[in-house]
Amino acid sequence: MRGNSFGKMFSLTSFGESHGPAMGVVIDGVPANLDFDLTALQSELDRRAPGKVAGTTSRLESDIAEVLSGIFEGKTLGTPIAVIVRNTNQKSADYDKLKNDYRPGHADKTTQLKYGIRDHRGGGRASGRETVSRVIAGYFASLILPQVKVKAFVSKLGPFAYSALPENLNSSFGPYSYPDTTKNDEIKNYLEDLKSKGESVGGTVRIIVDNCPVGLGEPAFDKLKADLAKALLSIGAVVSFSYGLGEEMANMTGSTVSANSSSFGGMEGGISNGERMVMSITFKPTSTVGEKAKEGRHDPCIIPRAIPVVEAMVKIVLADHFLRQNAYAI
Repeated sequence: MRGNSFGKMFSLTSFGESHGPAMGVVIDGVPANLDFDLTALQSELDRRAPGKVAGTTSRLESDIAEVLSGIFEGKTLGTPIAVIVRNTNQKSADYDKLKNDYRPGHADKTTQLKYGIRDHRGGGRASGRETVSRVIAGYFASLILPQVKVKAFVSKLGPFAYSALPENLNSSFGPYSYPDTTKNDEIKNYLEDLKSKGESVGGTVRIIVDNCPVGLGEPAFDKLKADLAKALLSIGAVVSFSYGLGEEMANMTGSTVSANSSSFGGMEGGISNGERMVMSITFKPTSTVGEKAKEGRHDPCIIPRAIPVVEAMVKIVLADHFLRQNAYAI
């Protein structure tokens, strides 16, 4: 099972199952002498942690980071960094009915067909808990490019839609990462209603990146847009990726599109141009629905808790490409 590592100069390998002893990650390529702040790392994990947002899963995990290697006296050593988060609130019996039942759209059936065995408890490696490792790696990626600002937000969730780009990327969008925070109570009620019905919903997330260095991307096959697409599509529930004007270009003329470089979302020829980067991804509705959803502890919509995961994957790609670009410096 060789699909558990990502990146070249900055790389991560994640491990663990949803109902195993712990989730974890080994990160290699982090330069030495960078300042490490455990509180800041924990803050990122807290954003993703389950059981803290009304209308999402009731599984409550503290997700306390335990750093096993690579850090000494508040500094990175330049050696592999290993971090684990222990699973403490499993209820494996909730998944007994899924042992011989496959959820369409989930990895249940394909995992069984591919390997001849699967851990059905919480989805095993296909669980959203795997993303704990990505958030940890994203924190360390941010140490390499501290000037880069990555902000993801919900642009559509069920009947709620927000089309504008927020002006202030430093502002908090609340527990649902929706820029119009006056809708928070409505979103909460909407999600709780879905949960009571055993229903789920998908939506879209937009991502903004400011202060990205010029020249990131390795054509022809490791273009920045290609690696960002792979990183974001590797998140379990993501089903599409676009950047800049994206699919809108299908209805536009070349003269209109080419009138402004901002149409291309901060990347031209697969290389960053130093302008603001804008991307969009689509999440499918959660696969667990009906009575299965009512009996277990499932998210009716995964998007609010996925926001820090989305930001982490973008940071990981940018850090990796920054190190690759600077490897050419003489």
